Amino acid sequence: MIPSARDRFAAYRRSLPHAPRLHHHRVKARGLEFAVFTSPAVAGATPLVCVNGGLLFGHKLLWPALSPLAEKRQLIFYDQRGRGESTPPPGPQAARIEHDAGDLIALRQAMGFRKWNVLGHSWGGGIAVLGVERDQGGVGRLVLVNSVGPVSENWLPHLHNAALDRLPTAARAVLQRLDPAALVEPDPAIHSAYTRAIYPAWFADPELAQLFAPPRSASRTGASIAARLRREGYDWSSLVRAVRTKVLVIHGERDLLPPRVARELVALLPESRLSLVPEAGHMPFWEGPEHFFGHVNSFLEDA
Repeated sequence: MIPSARDRFAAYRRSLPHAPRLHHHRVKARGLEFAVFTSPAVAGATPLVCVNGGLLFGHKLLWPALSPLAEKRQLIFYDQRGRGESTPPPGPQAARIEHDAGDLIALRQAMGFRKWNVLGHSWGGGIAVLGVERDQGGVGRLVLVNSVGPVSENWLPHLHNAALDRLPTAARAVLQRLDPAALVEPDPAIHSAYTRAIYPAWFADPELAQLFAPPRSASRTGASIAARLRREGYDWSSLVRAVRTKVLVIHGERDLLPPRVARELVALLPESRLSLVPEAGHMPFWEGPEHFFGHVNSFLEDA
């Protein structure tokens, strides 16, 4: 019998050492105080800062999910402005994803790192690629994990119906009661409810989806950014094309964001390679951990 994704995930996690404890820092940058969390330093290895997606949430979306990477390098996580334990900006209703991108270089400088590598997941991939474009001298390599695409109209309008097609009956009924048109408003409750309803559709395996749920969030800053992106759309093609850093674009073959989104990124990024994770959805670090961690470690070590 072929083991299920849930069994494969459990076996892989059992094979790992315990995740290291993260050290909590308060870092001042751009007039805000950021909550930053670091694993132990690894001599001779370039640190890796990890940028979570979701727009509403703090770093816990990626920790301890990415803890296997801490064996070979220091990992740095942080709560984006106005999320988690980081302070919100004045006037959070004016927040933009470009502000998050600017925070990335400011945090590197404030923490005294001459250079680091960057990993961004989902919407965090958007933050990462925009931030790296501004800070190419301070970034060694970039990993984009199931990142949003370079042009919103090529993927965002199709997401809701694609999720409905994937969800089982009970979960589909929950999502059907929520109108994605309401997401153009910066109401944290609406965005949080929608995120929780669509979350199971991000998994290729429904059984594995039952193990995970996103935290609840009431971030006005994150909701404002998400609403603005929904209202205005975006086209980052020229900025993505300007990134000269070496990039690994790694993407689950069965993600709700289809692989063509990853191929659009690779077509624009001058120094990039694509790695598709078989039978994985939006969380390849859970659904295809052997492939995911093997390819990410190999890419970061081959510097």
